[in-house]
Amino acid sequence: VQLQASGGGLVQAGGSLRLSCAASGRTFSISVMGWFRQAPGKEREFVGRIRWSGGSTYYADSVKGRFIISRDNAKNTMSLQMNSLSPEDTAVYYCAALNRGPGYSGSAYYRNDYDAWGQGTLVTVSS
Repeated sequence: VQLQASGGGLVQAGGSLRLSCAASGRTFSISVMGWFRQAPGKEREFVGRIRWSGGSTYYADSVKGRFIISRDNAKNTMSLQMNSLSPEDTAVYYCAALNRGPGYSGSAYYRNDYDAWGQGTLVTVSS
């Protein structure tokens, strides 16, 4: 599976931004897709994930209630709607895919759970 993230940019605090991730290749193997982010000088951290079959979501506490992940199975795309952005959300955002088929039931909260990564897209939130 190959992933292509897009939609990053500069936004003022309190604003919104929508990221997209397009999957190609062996998309039938996707179990979960997730978003991670990495701020300058920090470790890459989990933002949220969505199960490809069923669409259930889970979010990190830092974004819960502000960010929404959705997917379009027919188009093999995933989106991250980010609302009420703050400067602390500034980071490179990465989409990732876990490719173990539709029966996978693990939590998929951890970076090492994922085996395909997009190139990252920069989100900058100005104060």
